[in-house]
Amino acid sequence: MPKREDFERNRWIAPIAHRVLSPELWRFTRRSVPRGVALGLFAGFIVPVGQIFLAAFLAMPARANVSIAALVTFVTNPFTLPFWVVVANRVGRFMLHVDPTGVASAVGAGWGASGWETFVWFARSAALTTIGFVVLSIVTSALGYVVSGVLWRSWIGRKRRARRERHAARTRAIRESQGCETAA
Repeated sequence: MPKREDFERNRWIAPIAHRVLSPELWRFTRRSVPRGVALGLFAGFIVPVGQIFLAAFLAMPARANVSIAALVTFVTNPFTLPFWVVVANRVGRFMLHVDPTGVASAVGAGWGASGWETFVWFARSAALTTIGFVVLSIVTSALGYVVSGVLWRSWIGRKRRARRERHAARTRAIRESQGCETAA
């Protein structure tokens, strides 16, 4: 595994190494994790290929956690992409108020129709899907930011409560042991 110094000496990374290797981009904090989730979801839905690189580059100026941003982009992977294409197409149809029966009749007409009509049908479907992916990227990134922030706060809250309970139990045990020693 390459070390930090190896990255700093790499001629491709050297011009931006001070920014890429900044510790704030790799820490898990209450601000950087939700930002990383939001940017990862945005990049995952907005770009079907190369989304990890886009998420990493977007994470740098946003001071988001790079590893979380890269990991969350896997929500759109080769296995889930057909599902998301269908969802994006339906979201695009809903946003533009396109009648699904009109699209279905155009599909039926497209098989026996000329090549130009088939191309127009395909372009229309691609436009609907693209609009759907843009909407999905914005909505899921906003939801991901809020949900990950709430989950982060509850996780940290549980850790703090457990720490307080352990401290209280230790304090009680110490007081009891001191009380027993003075009574004896």
